[in-house]
Amino acid sequence: MNNFTVLAKKEFVQMVREFKVIWLPLVFIFLGLTQPVVSYYLPSILKALGGGQGITIDPSMAAQKGGEVLASTLGSQFDQLGVMIIIVSMMGVVQSDKANGMLAFILTRPVTVVSYISGKVISNYLFVACSVVLGYLVSYLYVILLFTRVDFVDLLVALLFYLMWILFIVSFTTMISTIFNSQGIIALISIVFLLGCRIVVGLSPIIDNVNPASMSKHAMEVLILGTVNTDVIWSVISTIVLSALTILVTNIWISKKKFNNE
Repeated sequence: MNNFTVLAKKEFVQMVREFKVIWLPLVFIFLGLTQPVVSYYLPSILKALGGGQGITIDPSMAAQKGGEVLASTLGSQFDQLGVMIIIVSMMGVVQSDKANGMLAFILTRPVTVVSYISGKVISNYLFVACSVVLGYLVSYLYVILLFTRVDFVDLLVALLFYLMWILFIVSFTTMISTIFNSQGIIALISIVFLLGCRIVVGLSPIIDNVNPASMSKHAMEVLILGTVNTDVIWSVISTIVLSALTILVTNIWISKKKFNNE
Protein backbone atom coordinates (compact mmCIF):
# COMPACT_ATOMS: atom_id res chain seq x y z
CA MET A 1 0.00 0.00 0.00
CA ASN A 2 2.96 2.29 0.72
CA ASN A 3 4.30 1.68 -2.81
CA PHE A 4 0.89 2.54 -4.25
CA THR A 5 0.77 5.81 -2.28
CA VAL A 6 4.23 6.83 -3.45
CA LEU A 7 3.42 6.03 -7.09
CA ALA A 8 0.09 7.86 -6.90
CA LYS A 9 1.84 10.93 -5.48
CA LYS A 10 4.36 10.72 -8.32
CA GLU A 11 1.50 10.84 -10.83
CA PHE A 12 -0.04 13.91 -9.21
CA VAL A 13 3.33 15.66 -9.11
CA GLN A 14 3.75 14.92 -12.81
CA MET A 15 0.30 16.37 -13.50
CA VAL A 16 1.31 19.57 -11.71
CA ARG A 17 4.56 19.82 -13.67
CA GLU A 18 2.69 19.41 -16.96
CA PHE A 19 0.07 21.98 -15.84
CA LYS A 20 -2.54 19.28 -16.46
CA VAL A 21 -4.20 20.19 -13.16
CA ILE A 22 -5.00 23.57 -14.72
CA TRP A 23 -5.81 23.02 -18.38
CA LEU A 24 -7.83 19.78 -18.21
CA PRO A 25 -10.41 21.08 -15.70
CA LEU A 26 -10.62 24.33 -17.67
CA VAL A 27 -11.31 22.39 -20.87
CA PHE A 28 -14.22 20.54 -19.27
CA ILE A 29 -15.55 23.72 -17.70
CA PHE A 30 -15.57 25.28 -21.17
CA LEU A 31 -17.25 22.20 -22.68
CA GLY A 32 -19.77 22.17 -19.85
CA LEU A 33 -20.92 25.76 -20.35
CA THR A 34 -20.82 25.65 -24.15
CA GLN A 35 -23.87 23.44 -24.72
CA PRO A 36 -26.44 25.32 -22.57
CA VAL A 37 -25.19 28.74 -23.68
CA VAL A 38 -25.20 27.86 -27.38
CA SER A 39 -28.59 26.12 -27.13
CA TYR A 40 -30.14 29.17 -25.49
CA TYR A 41 -28.55 32.03 -27.41
CA LEU A 42 -27.94 30.63 -30.90
CA PRO A 43 -31.32 31.67 -32.35
CA SER A 44 -30.84 35.22 -31.01
CA ILE A 45 -27.26 35.40 -32.28
CA LEU A 46 -28.24 34.28 -35.80
CA LYS A 47 -31.12 36.75 -35.83
CA ALA A 48 -28.95 39.64 -34.63
CA LEU A 49 -26.24 38.91 -37.21
CA GLY A 50 -28.73 38.49 -40.01
CA GLY A 51 -27.37 35.04 -40.67
CA GLY A 52 -30.68 33.30 -40.33
CA GLN A 53 -31.75 33.83 -43.94
CA GLY A 54 -32.61 30.51 -45.50
CA ILE A 55 -32.09 28.75 -42.16
CA THR A 56 -35.00 27.23 -40.29
CA ILE A 57 -34.50 27.52 -36.54
CA ASP A 58 -36.56 25.34 -34.28
CA PRO A 59 -38.41 27.79 -31.98
CA SER A 60 -38.41 25.16 -29.23
CA MET A 61 -34.59 25.19 -29.06
CA ALA A 62 -34.53 27.73 -26.24
CA ALA A 63 -37.51 26.02 -24.59
CA GLN A 64 -35.81 22.67 -24.06
CA LYS A 65 -36.04 20.98 -20.71
CA GLY A 66 -33.00 21.15 -18.48
CA GLY A 67 -32.45 17.40 -18.61
CA GLU A 68 -32.34 17.42 -22.40
CA VAL A 69 -29.72 20.15 -22.50
CA LEU A 70 -27.59 18.47 -19.82
CA ALA A 71 -27.84 15.19 -21.75
CA SER A 72 -26.66 17.06 -24.86
CA THR A 73 -23.63 18.23 -22.89
CA LEU A 74 -22.67 14.60 -22.29
CA GLY A 75 -23.45 13.43 -25.82
CA SER A 76 -22.30 16.40 -27.89
CA GLN A 77 -19.44 17.82 -25.84
CA PHE A 78 -17.97 15.29 -23.42
CA ASP A 79 -18.40 12.25 -25.70
CA GLN A 80 -16.69 13.90 -28.64
CA LEU A 81 -14.09 16.56 -27.95
CA GLY A 82 -14.00 15.59 -24.27
CA VAL A 83 -13.02 11.99 -25.02
CA MET A 84 -10.29 13.11 -27.41
CA ILE A 85 -8.90 15.55 -24.84
CA ILE A 86 -8.78 12.80 -22.19
CA ILE A 87 -6.92 10.50 -24.59
CA VAL A 88 -4.42 13.18 -25.55
CA SER A 89 -3.79 13.98 -21.88
CA MET A 90 -3.15 10.29 -21.10
CA MET A 91 -1.43 8.95 -24.22
CA GLY A 92 1.98 9.08 -22.55
CA VAL A 93 0.87 7.77 -19.15
CA VAL A 94 3.01 4.62 -19.47
CA GLN A 95 4.76 5.25 -22.79
CA SER A 96 6.74 8.18 -21.38
CA ASP A 97 8.00 6.00 -18.51
CA LYS A 98 9.14 3.38 -21.01
CA ALA A 99 10.84 5.95 -23.23
CA ASN A 100 12.85 7.67 -20.49
CA GLY A 101 13.72 4.47 -18.61
CA MET A 102 11.63 5.35 -15.56
CA LEU A 103 9.59 2.15 -15.83
CA ALA A 104 12.70 -0.03 -15.78
CA PHE A 105 14.07 2.02 -12.87
CA ILE A 106 10.85 1.72 -10.84
CA LEU A 107 10.60 -2.03 -11.34
CA THR A 108 14.16 -2.59 -10.13
CA ARG A 109 12.91 -1.35 -6.76
CA PRO A 110 10.67 -3.42 -4.47
CA VAL A 111 7.62 -2.34 -6.44
CA THR A 112 5.16 -4.78 -7.95
CA VAL A 113 3.67 -4.35 -11.39
CA VAL A 114 0.21 -4.31 -9.78
CA SER A 115 1.20 -1.36 -7.57
CA TYR A 116 2.61 0.50 -10.55
CA ILE A 117 -0.48 -0.01 -12.71
CA SER A 118 -2.97 0.69 -9.92
CA GLY A 119 -1.12 3.90 -9.08
CA LYS A 120 -1.36 4.98 -12.72
CA VAL A 121 -4.99 4.04 -13.30
CA ILE A 122 -6.48 5.16 -10.01
CA SER A 123 -4.68 8.51 -9.81
CA ASN A 124 -5.45 9.38 -13.43
CA TYR A 125 -9.04 8.21 -13.11
CA LEU A 126 -9.64 10.32 -10.01
CA PHE A 127 -8.17 13.37 -11.69
CA VAL A 128 -10.08 12.91 -14.96
CA ALA A 129 -13.28 12.13 -13.05
CA CYS A 130 -12.91 15.31 -10.99
CA SER A 131 -12.41 17.34 -14.18
CA VAL A 132 -15.52 15.77 -15.74
CA VAL A 133 -17.56 16.36 -12.59
CA LEU A 134 -16.46 19.98 -12.52
CA GLY A 135 -17.54 20.52 -16.13
CA TYR A 136 -20.79 18.63 -15.48
CA LEU A 137 -21.65 20.83 -12.49
CA VAL A 138 -20.86 24.01 -14.44
CA SER A 139 -23.18 22.80 -17.20
CA TYR A 140 -25.86 22.06 -14.59
CA LEU A 141 -25.60 25.57 -13.14
CA TYR A 142 -26.07 27.13 -16.58
CA VAL A 143 -28.93 24.73 -17.33
CA ILE A 144 -30.92 25.72 -14.24
CA LEU A 145 -30.15 29.37 -14.98
CA LEU A 146 -31.24 29.32 -18.63
CA PHE A 147 -33.67 26.38 -18.77
CA THR A 148 -35.44 24.25 -16.17
CA ARG A 149 -34.22 22.42 -13.11
CA VAL A 150 -33.03 18.82 -13.20
CA ASP A 151 -34.01 16.38 -10.47
CA PHE A 152 -31.02 15.92 -8.14
CA VAL A 153 -31.36 12.12 -8.03
CA ASP A 154 -31.41 11.95 -11.83
CA LEU A 155 -28.42 14.28 -11.90
CA LEU A 156 -26.44 12.03 -9.56
CA VAL A 157 -27.42 8.71 -11.15
CA ALA A 158 -26.54 10.00 -14.62
CA LEU A 159 -23.17 11.21 -13.36
CA LEU A 160 -22.37 7.82 -11.79
CA PHE A 161 -23.26 6.04 -15.04
CA TYR A 162 -21.11 8.41 -17.07
CA LEU A 163 -18.13 8.04 -14.73
CA MET A 164 -18.17 4.29 -15.42
CA TRP A 165 -17.66 5.09 -19.11
CA ILE A 166 -14.79 7.38 -18.07
CA LEU A 167 -13.26 4.48 -16.11
CA PHE A 168 -13.12 2.37 -19.26
CA ILE A 169 -11.63 5.25 -21.25
CA VAL A 170 -8.85 5.66 -18.70
CA SER A 171 -8.10 1.94 -18.36
CA PHE A 172 -8.18 1.35 -22.14
CA THR A 173 -5.89 4.31 -22.89
CA THR A 174 -3.48 3.07 -20.21
CA MET A 175 -3.40 -0.35 -21.85
CA ILE A 176 -2.71 1.09 -25.32
CA SER A 177 -0.04 3.38 -23.85
CA THR A 178 1.63 0.27 -22.42
CA ILE A 179 1.56 -1.76 -25.62
CA PHE A 180 2.69 0.85 -28.15
CA ASN A 181 5.72 3.15 -28.14
CA SER A 182 4.53 6.02 -30.34
CA GLN A 183 2.23 8.60 -28.75
CA GLY A 184 0.72 9.33 -32.16
CA ILE A 185 -0.23 5.67 -32.64
CA ILE A 186 -1.54 5.50 -29.07
CA ALA A 187 -3.76 8.54 -29.60
CA LEU A 188 -4.98 7.32 -33.01
CA ILE A 189 -5.91 3.81 -31.85
CA SER A 190 -7.56 5.06 -28.66
CA ILE A 191 -9.57 7.79 -30.40
CA VAL A 192 -10.74 5.54 -33.25
CA PHE A 193 -11.72 2.67 -30.95
CA LEU A 194 -13.41 4.70 -28.20
CA LEU A 195 -15.27 7.03 -30.54
CA GLY A 196 -16.20 3.97 -32.58
CA CYS A 197 -17.69 2.42 -29.45
CA ARG A 198 -19.73 5.59 -28.93
CA ILE A 199 -20.91 5.70 -32.56
CA VAL A 200 -22.30 2.14 -32.56
CA VAL A 201 -24.34 2.74 -29.40
CA GLY A 202 -28.01 2.19 -30.15
CA LEU A 203 -27.49 0.03 -33.24
CA SER A 204 -28.29 -3.21 -31.41
CA PRO A 205 -29.44 -4.00 -27.84
CA ILE A 206 -27.05 -6.95 -27.78
CA ILE A 207 -24.07 -4.76 -28.69
CA ASP A 208 -25.17 -2.14 -26.18
CA ASN A 209 -25.13 -4.73 -23.38
CA VAL A 210 -21.41 -5.36 -23.92
CA ASN A 211 -20.39 -1.87 -25.01
CA PRO A 212 -18.99 0.35 -22.23
CA ALA A 213 -20.00 3.45 -24.22
CA SER A 214 -23.64 2.52 -23.62
CA MET A 215 -23.17 3.84 -20.07
CA SER A 216 -23.18 7.30 -21.64
CA LYS A 217 -26.48 6.51 -23.37
CA HIS A 218 -27.98 5.31 -20.09
CA ALA A 219 -26.82 8.51 -18.39
CA MET A 220 -28.52 10.59 -21.09
CA GLU A 221 -31.73 8.55 -20.80
CA VAL A 222 -31.86 9.19 -17.06
CA LEU A 223 -31.57 12.94 -17.64
CA ILE A 224 -34.12 13.03 -20.46
CA LEU A 225 -36.68 10.46 -19.31
CA GLY A 226 -36.06 10.38 -15.57
CA THR A 227 -36.01 6.57 -15.56
CA VAL A 228 -33.33 3.88 -15.53
CA ASN A 229 -33.39 1.29 -18.30
CA THR A 230 -33.53 -2.26 -16.89
CA ASP A 231 -30.76 -3.31 -19.29
CA VAL A 232 -28.31 -1.03 -17.52
CA ILE A 233 -27.24 -3.86 -15.20
CA TRP A 234 -25.68 -5.71 -18.16
CA SER A 235 -23.89 -2.57 -19.28
CA VAL A 236 -22.56 -2.00 -15.76
CA ILE A 237 -21.28 -5.58 -15.51
CA SER A 238 -19.67 -5.53 -18.97
CA THR A 239 -18.01 -2.15 -18.30
CA ILE A 240 -16.52 -3.37 -15.04
CA VAL A 241 -15.36 -6.65 -16.61
CA LEU A 242 -13.83 -4.98 -19.67
CA SER A 243 -12.11 -2.34 -17.55
CA ALA A 244 -10.65 -5.08 -15.36
CA LEU A 245 -9.61 -6.98 -18.49
CA THR A 246 -7.70 -3.99 -19.89
CA ILE A 247 -5.90 -3.60 -16.57
CA LEU A 248 -5.08 -7.33 -16.57
CA VAL A 249 -3.67 -7.11 -20.10
CA THR A 250 -1.56 -4.12 -19.02
CA ASN A 251 -0.24 -6.10 -16.06
CA ILE A 252 0.59 -9.15 -18.20
CA TRP A 253 2.25 -7.04 -20.92
CA ILE A 254 4.57 -5.28 -18.48
CA SER A 255 5.35 -8.53 -16.66
CA LYS A 256 6.14 -10.39 -19.90
CA LYS A 257 8.33 -7.58 -21.23
CA LYS A 258 10.41 -7.70 -18.05
CA PHE A 259 11.34 -4.02 -18.10
CA ASN A 260 13.21 -4.51 -14.87
CA ASN A 261 15.76 -6.62 -16.77
CA GLU A 262 16.30 -4.22 -19.67
